[in-house]
Amino acid sequence: MRNAQPETLTLDRIATPVGEVLLVTDGEGAVRALDFADYEARMTRLLRRHAPGAILTDGRAPPAVRRAVEAWFGGDLAALDGLTVRTGGTAFQRTVWAALRSIPAGETRTYGQLAAAIGSPKAVRAAGLANGQNPIAVIVPCHRVIGANGTLTGYAGGLERKRWLLNHEGVSVA
Repeated sequence: MRNAQPETLTLDRIATPVGEVLLVTDGEGAVRALDFADYEARMTRLLRRHAPGAILTDGRAPPAVRRAVEAWFGGDLAALDGLTVRTGGTAFQRTVWAALRSIPAGETRTYGQLAAAIGSPKAVRAAGLANGQNPIAVIVPCHRVIGANGTLTGYAGGLERKRWLLNHEGVSVA
């Protein structure tokens, strides 16, 4: 598309029990990014990769999207299930992110189980890397992936936040 106008994305800020979240939506109401405010630089970097040339403006997310995020943090663990997400990424990354969305709230998977779920059981490391490049935290629940020995492993939002998110979903973690 020659001379196409740059896409405009809206950045909303929502208070949660574990810090302010940054919620980015497009003109159709699809979620393009969600991250914690203390990781805004990371979110911006991922957005540039997934939506090159997009213009980010402050504003409000569509009411239904905003309510879903608030409801999830308020205890309605199914509130995010129906939200539409839209990302860039490679075909492999998008497959991993879709598999993450299939992990029910209150359950965890290891990186090996995640790789097996996408039909690439030997791609554990690649699945882990794709997990780490997920631009839509919580809705695409990368926090539900743990180490093979059951321990919490890396989370872009910090391990204490990952522990809170899992505890919020009823998962006991050491």
